[in-house]
Amino acid sequence: MLIIDSKDCENIDKALKKYKKKFEKSKILLQLRERQSYTKPSVRRRKEILKAVYKEQISSGKID
Repeated sequence: MLIIDSKDCENIDKALKKYKKKFEKSKILLQLRERQSYTKPSVRRRKEILKAVYKEQISSGKID
């Protein structure tokens, strides 16, 4: 549960902006999307390995 401390003089727009930032940082939406469908551990591992290989190629300069 996200709690936003707002002062009495604070604008509702500022409070909404704070709420949206906290929501993004908590990554709740990503977790919900992840839980919508089951992914096998082998598929998840393969995806992580491919991501690591891609990042390595970018850092070494093979991919622009």
